[in-house]
Amino acid sequence: MATAQVRVPEARIPEWMGFDGLVQLISVDGQRTVGCPYWDLVADVDAAQLRSLYRDMAVVRRLDAEAMALQRQGELALWAPLLGQEAAQVGSARALRPDDFVFPSYREHGVVYCRGVDPVMMLRLWRGAGLSGWDPASHGIATPAIVVGSQPLHATGYALGILLDGASSAVVTYFGDGATSEGDVAEAFSFAASYVVPVVFFCQNNQWAISEPVRVQSHASIAQRGQGYGIPGIQVDGNDVLAVLAATRLALARASAGQGPTLIEAVTYRMGPHTTSDDPTRYRSRADEEEWRAKDPLARLHALLRAEGLADDGFDEQVDAEADDVATALRSGCLAMPDPEPADLFTNVYAEPHPLLQEERDGYAAYLAGFEDDA
Repeated sequence: MATAQVRVPEARIPEWMGFDGLVQLISVDGQRTVGCPYWDLVADVDAAQLRSLYRDMAVVRRLDAEAMALQRQGELALWAPLLGQEAAQVGSARALRPDDFVFPSYREHGVVYCRGVDPVMMLRLWRGAGLSGWDPASHGIATPAIVVGSQPLHATGYALGILLDGASSAVVTYFGDGATSEGDVAEAFSFAASYVVPVVFFCQNNQWAISEPVRVQSHASIAQRGQGYGIPGIQVDGNDVLAVLAATRLALARASAGQGPTLIEAVTYRMGPHTTSDDPTRYRSRADEEEWRAKDPLARLHALLRAEGLADDGFDEQVDAEADDVATALRSGCLAMPDPEPADLFTNVYAEPHPLLQEERDGYAAYLAGFEDDA
């Protein structure tokens, strides 16, 4: 699991970093880059933390693969894979404090894992075994948002509450490149900027909004979209876990210091289908996939670990064994989930008893009882 993270001290928070290029701290071949001011933001990341980042990414990838297999075997109704986006999710999640809050979309399994949620709980919704997955208050992360682009509005409202309470925590909300075409996202940008609320808008630009390429969503970088609202934007290499960690730390530090929202565009790639009901071979080329496969986020960090003498065969075997153990527990936990009772459909819909809901519950019970009479 993720370890506690060091936040950027307020004294080190500049008004802006003054770096307009793509933030990259680890090159595609696994070498440390030089000359990027964002290195100062991850100066505390030592050998143990580097290995821990890799371990989280490897476990998350294995969990994702197991969930894909479970869906293909008929144990899950649907799954939205994150293959290729592990660095964007783990790097950003590891920048969070316990009192920060997250509003995800439906693909942030890596963020959910780093927030300490039991991986089995991630599957309840997708198996149809519950109306939700986990208690958001216990883990500082909301349950998946299926409606595209809705969660930035929720995050902005929550962040306004933080501001009114005078708290120092912050909010991060995740969405894809396709969601930036939704009016809800534009409204969230406008409201967040106007009220200077402590929210980080984190866009995982994985190049494809289902079957539409990102160039259809925007002819300029998504990070630039914040400028019209007065929101600073950072474009970061989303396959570079250290760069993502640095950018998210900066954005969260700005939010906590009262400097308002930040828009992060993590440039990455969805290696698998949009969901398990999608066939990506119908709209993208193998050459495109191979180009991005060479930028694999796990391979990149592993190359850095090897180059710096921080990983050997023993380390690799240990990580693989841990990932397999977590995947095994995920499978057994999924298969052991009890089927919900029909009446559970009406549970936790309202906080207090509601006469209309009770009427509907009674009517549904009578409907089901009619089948028993026929038998």
